[in-house]
Amino acid sequence: MRVLYLNPDRGIPVLGDKGASVHVREFVNAASQLGHDVMLVCASLGSGNPLPKARLICIEYDLDESALIDECILRGINPAELAEVEARREVSRLAYDRAFADRVLDVVAAQGFAPDMIYERHALFHESGIEIAHRLGVPRVLEVNAPLVDEQKRFRGLRFQALAEAIERVAFEGAHAAVAVSESVAEHIVRVLGNREKVHVLANGVDIDRFMNPTLAGGIRKAYGVEHKTVIGFVGSFKPWHGVMFLLDVFASLVDLRPDLQLIAVGDGPELVPFRNRVASIGLHDKVITPGRVPHADVPSWFQAMDIAVAPYSTLENFYFSPLKIVEAMAAGRPVVAPDIGQIPEMVLDGETGRLYPPGDAYACATALLALVDSPCLREKMGRGAQAGARRHGWTDVVSAALDLGQRECVSVHRS
Repeated sequence: MRVLYLNPDRGIPVLGDKGASVHVREFVNAASQLGHDVMLVCASLGSGNPLPKARLICIEYDLDESALIDECILRGINPAELAEVEARREVSRLAYDRAFADRVLDVVAAQGFAPDMIYERHALFHESGIEIAHRLGVPRVLEVNAPLVDEQKRFRGLRFQALAEAIERVAFEGAHAAVAVSESVAEHIVRVLGNREKVHVLANGVDIDRFMNPTLAGGIRKAYGVEHKTVIGFVGSFKPWHGVMFLLDVFASLVDLRPDLQLIAVGDGPELVPFRNRVASIGLHDKVITPGRVPHADVPSWFQAMDIAVAPYSTLENFYFSPLKIVEAMAAGRPVVAPDIGQIPEMVLDGETGRLYPPGDAYACATALLALVDSPCLREKMGRGAQAGARRHGWTDVVSAALDLGQRECVSVHRS
């Protein structure tokens, strides 16, 4: 099957390290492995990781001021609002989406690519995938990873909320099928649509073979002098809701009890510098390793260098994530300690593949970690259980299920 994969969000560079970037690449690679021919059209290329196995086209945000002013006039927005950062950012998305359909169709025609379906990653202020699907006469499967309007409003600011909500509704309604990465996201789509007829839940996946390689650990442990330490680890973004400061506080309380502990925290983000500053201020510079950003190809080695993985998410009113790093840690055979929130209990089975604790409860998190620190046999047993659990989340299985939705819709579209 020929699949046109649309990723119109410039905040998700295809070659980047963030979870969303990894998701796009892994999905495309798995589709290719399954024998599908994929053209991936994105808004941002990025760098730092290998090219996915697809025909890769980047349509940049090359908008001039006149395009933004024209968009304001068409939308009934005062062009003077472009002086505000939030308004300018949102109008840029709207103007980009207005031009996106024609540009994608030009590329498809120029390359002689005749897709059988569209698989689109939902993006804020984007609805042009509907027009592309209509003009190509193919079904459109929309992947929704978060309630983007709520997320934008909560974490980054949103100027034109009513417009964003209206476009979101159109984008959902115009999909032949909607794929949600968690039950919480599915519930959001249902609230918007008013029914669940075309909503399906498919959690994030993992490249199982790449993470299940125990020979990867030695180099990192030796390089950092932690061969004989018990290593607690984190891999992810240093953002407030990922809970890295919470983890540091918990770790600091454990070091007093078990001096041979080591913490490795891998990743980058706005809290990395404050995190490092706090490590220095509490005198743990020799106990905490923060390598910063690493290519995703190296992530399996970092997980293998850890004895216990922690996903210390902060308490959120609506936890909608399908944490990619939890599945990757499990595939690496590492027991996971995480809060009992959202979809996590479906991934981490308490006492079998890791330990759960009440969200935000530092004492409970420390207690769960201590039990694993003190019992290598328990860690090994839970690690085996985690690997077995991860096998249910292989990317090829996830992608096969997602594209089957499109294949079924292909039959329906052609019949009609």
